[in-house]
Amino acid sequence: MEAYAASDLARECGTMSAQQGVRVTKSEAGGREILRVQIKSAEAAARIGKPCGRYVTVACPELALAGGRGDEELCRVLAVEIREMAERLAGKRIDGGFSVLAVGLGNADMTPDALGPRTVSCLSPTRHSPHQKSPLLGARLCELAAFSPGVSGQTGLETVELVRGAAAAVQPDLVIAVDALAARETAHLAATVQLADTGIQPGSGAGRARPALTAETVGVPVMAIGVPTVVGSATLVGDA
Repeated sequence: MEAYAASDLARECGTMSAQQGVRVTKSEAGGREILRVQIKSAEAAARIGKPCGRYVTVACPELALAGGRGDEELCRVLAVEIREMAERLAGKRIDGGFSVLAVGLGNADMTPDALGPRTVSCLSPTRHSPHQKSPLLGARLCELAAFSPGVSGQTGLETVELVRGAAAAVQPDLVIAVDALAARETAHLAATVQLADTGIQPGSGAGRARPALTAETVGVPVMAIGVPTVVGSATLVGDA
């Protein structure tokens, strides 16, 4: 297996376009580059160090420049990509009968690891009021439940245990896990959003991998959404 520096970003794991069992395509939407990587074989997954599946990265350098505030066009681009992956994973269209469990991974008390909990704190769950309608569209909103499980050092429980229990109670069509990612290049810090239909292994990019959240371990399809907020100290020194 070829060795790569720790990274949660599929786009940083070697020259994938030249490898068998990997399909890489580039496109543009809203003035932003979108890179799609599909790892098709177990052999390619072993070489790259990522599970088989689809990875979509949207370049959005304005996040770093705007203090985390994206513009409306970026929101539209991400919404299209999230909807497409969510409907394909769940095997059904997103409408008023669609159910989502959003999970904010990470430690809310550590700034570089707080992306997941802070994202969940901005959501408006609708599961307790299933007939809510969008004030803009007038259509019934999908059912949303959300929580932050913390980290095992705080709870003594593995994240997958808590998410599996919540999924058993909620019975969602899809779990969406939001987490801070580790990058290998400083240029990608707070400048890339990655979507993956493979689930997620918390802490893998930082070398402290915990049990993965996947369809097999949770019981329902899992989509991961992440933004790189951490990079190795060697990379920082080298760039400096």
